[in-house]
Amino acid sequence: MMSTDPVPPAPTTAPASTPPHPRAALHARLLVWFDVHRRDLPWRAATATPWGVLVSEIMLQQTPVVRVEGPWTAWLERWPTPASLAAAPTDEVLRAWGRLGYPRRALRLQQCAAAIVERHDGVVPTAEADLLALPGVGSYTAAAVTAFAHGRRAVVLDTNVRRVLGRLTAGTALPRPHLTQEETRRADALVPGDDATSARWNIAVMELGALVCTARSPRCDDCPVRDLCAWRAAGYPADEHAAARRTQAWHGTDRQVRGRLMAALRDATGPLTREELVAVAGSGDEQAHRSLDSLVADGLVSGDAESFVLGR
Repeated sequence: MMSTDPVPPAPTTAPASTPPHPRAALHARLLVWFDVHRRDLPWRAATATPWGVLVSEIMLQQTPVVRVEGPWTAWLERWPTPASLAAAPTDEVLRAWGRLGYPRRALRLQQCAAAIVERHDGVVPTAEADLLALPGVGSYTAAAVTAFAHGRRAVVLDTNVRRVLGRLTAGTALPRPHLTQEETRRADALVPGDDATSARWNIAVMELGALVCTARSPRCDDCPVRDLCAWRAAGYPADEHAAARRTQAWHGTDRQVRGRLMAALRDATGPLTREELVAVAGSGDEQAHRSLDSLVADGLVSGDAESFVLGR
């Protein structure tokens, strides 16, 4: 539930200026809160390897934590090193990915493993620039691995962190649809200077966004820094970028049909014909053929004109 404090009518825009932030108090309170409330996730364990952290970050992209814990554990038991994943058959990798969504991420992760073997002797690199050069690794993932796997200072900006920092420092309900340089600058200014504290700070802000400062139902009364929040002080102004946020439809889309085709191929004990795949697509023939052809083009499915299998 939202804070029980009286909330005045929400203005349509964020305030032009916000009060200054006591940075030290912000750090101290949030880190103490994190020590008490942090979730016990397997990729945060002291025994987790940098490779395990990297796998978790790829799996967690657009996928809830609850859906990742089991597959992550099974994945690391099967492919505990980049070298073991790089050498695996693609169809086995895609089957192991299962229903995590966006199966191209599985291919990118295998390509990433191969690059780590070829360029870094099978060891996940420590330099953020080297991480960024790996297939499937963007700026967020590179920063997250730098901080959470190697314990080094980095500016980690996922959706949760952007939302928390936007509310705290800019008084905005939700961040812009795309990351801005100003957001990065403000976030960088708040990250502690030393490696150990900066890594804890990054994960603490992320945890606050996941557990308390959520997008739809923030629990402001439970927030350890509520009195320092510019959004709360401004009376919880509405999301000024709401019109720019469009929720992508799922039912009836090519993505839905692709998911059905992938599920059928994962469960099959042998090749499936085009006719069989069109039958399970649950859509018109044109959309089914288009979706199947796109899976082939993406390297998720292979075969001749009439017989198809998972992987290359």
